[in-house]
Amino acid sequence: QGQLVESGGGSVQTGGSLRLSCAAAGFISSMSCMGWFRQAPGKEREGVAQIRKTGGTAYTDAVKGRFTISQDIAKNTMYLQMNSLKAEDTATYYCARSTTTSVCYSTPWASWAYNTWGQGIQVTVSS
Repeated sequence: QGQLVESGGGSVQTGGSLRLSCAAAGFISSMSCMGWFRQAPGKEREGVAQIRKTGGTAYTDAVKGRFTISQDIAKNTMYLQMNSLKAEDTATYYCARSTTTSVCYSTPWASWAYNTWGQGIQVTVSS
């Protein structure tokens, strides 16, 4: 199955930027979709961005215009550039991989559509 390892988290002030990376241990080229999810304390995990093997991307309304998902297949790495960060972006961020095209295309924000997960990385935005 391989592993996903997130990096790049940390603490930043409101309005700042961070770039998260997800190293995919050699199998990013075999994915159907990869996504970024986040979970804040006391809340359910929610999807924020998805990138497909075709290069197509999708974002939830909460991050649209502020976050950018991208991938470097040669480096087996996916990225999430987060700009104009808000306090409500504070959460543990997870990268995930799906190998089922029909499922991840139709339900991009469903956790069950993804079959490999990273361990998560903390992002804290303070005012």
